[in-house]
Amino acid sequence: GPRVRFGPSPTGFLHLGGLRTALYNYIFAKKHQGTFILRVEDTDQNRVVPGAAEGIEDMLDWAGIPPDESPRRGGSFGPYQQSHRLDLYRSACAELLERGTAYRCFCTPQRLDLLKKEALRSQQTPRYDNRCRHLTPTEVAQKLSQGLDWVVRFRLEKGVEPFQDLVYGWTKHEVAEVEGDPVILKGDGFPTYHLANVVDDHHMGISHVLRGTEWLTSTSKHLLLYRAFGWDPPQFGHLPLLLNKYGGKLSKRQGDIFLEHFARDGYLPEALLDIITNCGSGFPENQMGRTLEELISQFEIGRISTHSALLDLEKLPEFNRIHLTRHIENEGLRQKLIRELQLLVEQVYGDQQVDPEVLEKDYVERVLLLRKGHINFLKNLVSSDYSYLWVRPSVSREQLQTMSGEVDEIGKLVLGLMTRQAAVLSMAELNKDLRSLHQQIKETKYSNVMQLLRLALSGQQHGPSVAEMMVTLGPKEVCGRIHKALSS
Repeated sequence: GPRVRFGPSPTGFLHLGGLRTALYNYIFAKKHQGTFILRVEDTDQNRVVPGAAEGIEDMLDWAGIPPDESPRRGGSFGPYQQSHRLDLYRSACAELLERGTAYRCFCTPQRLDLLKKEALRSQQTPRYDNRCRHLTPTEVAQKLSQGLDWVVRFRLEKGVEPFQDLVYGWTKHEVAEVEGDPVILKGDGFPTYHLANVVDDHHMGISHVLRGTEWLTSTSKHLLLYRAFGWDPPQFGHLPLLLNKYGGKLSKRQGDIFLEHFARDGYLPEALLDIITNCGSGFPENQMGRTLEELISQFEIGRISTHSALLDLEKLPEFNRIHLTRHIENEGLRQKLIRELQLLVEQVYGDQQVDPEVLEKDYVERVLLLRKGHINFLKNLVSSDYSYLWVRPSVSREQLQTMSGEVDEIGKLVLGLMTRQAAVLSMAELNKDLRSLHQQIKETKYSNVMQLLRLALSGQQHGPSVAEMMVTLGPKEVCGRIHKALSS
């Protein structure tokens, strides 16, 4: 099967763009019984953030798309971190120097800076002028004996061959026309992206490179490197950009595109996987609520379009509601939600005398099943609107009597209604029943009866309708609370 890789640089948190690249690689690998590899591209040592590589792998695990081979899991093509593969890049460079397809460049940073400034002054794109390309072997030996610093550059040749991109079709970029010879090994002995990714993709047996479209114009350069080494290149497929719904870049400033942020806010990973493929094509039609299994079975690389993918994050809560509903309906996944909700209740209401009974599995499960489809997030159930579910009110009989002198009659009628209604309550039925029950009350207005019941059931003046409260609490809990209020 194919071997694909996701190669993030560990400069920060994994964001939605990175997740999407990883996801398409994962889906492609699983669809064709292949292998998905995580390779940490940490050759720019100045920008490496400690712990970022581990964080990226944690988030892939969280998202449910773990790599088959990685720094943490190992594998037979390691090490999976570029900073541990420096010897490989150095010997690859030595090979190119020997063949004459690369050369040592002795230009000082000052000279390169000057070239850049002059180009910008005359409104041209800065590029290296290939000066050291023309040094004779004698001149090179002389500069080396003077102990001058050097980097290795790759000779770009004119006349690149077109390649067939899996997404963009036949394409080529005459790199030699528009840029100077690129540095492939820096003075610190670390490779640049161009060399490292070509050498690693070859040695790790990568068959398909699926990466962001920002690399499309570099691919011709990479293919020249493959040719210089005499290696067969992998197939390339470039994924269109992921943009916000206005066609602008996703803002990292707001921090709202980092996976950590979504995980912390209680989003299900499935909702994220669903929304970033929903706008990114590769699938028959746009439908919400696809699971990872469905994504894998429906995926066809030829369906990916070249249009930028516009991501409307305002729709994400809606995606989450659909996936949360599916989790609640699934016996196995529901057990996990029950445990999570029990923990949330203890975190939020722990200091408010939560009765052990309202944390019992059956009660929590009932609440979940009844509120599914009404909530976008599990944590909605511990918001103040729902506090009545978890904290039993302490309301005195005197309080209720100030609202109506017919407390006992009202209480008895509701208790009677609940024993008749022991089956699952529906809000429509219950509203009818409460209306007809009110006809047996002589003096108290309907709105006051509702106010009184709301207070007895929740201890609060405001909140959901009384019928919704009764449905969600269930007959047993409603009866318990009314008994308690009447007898206190």
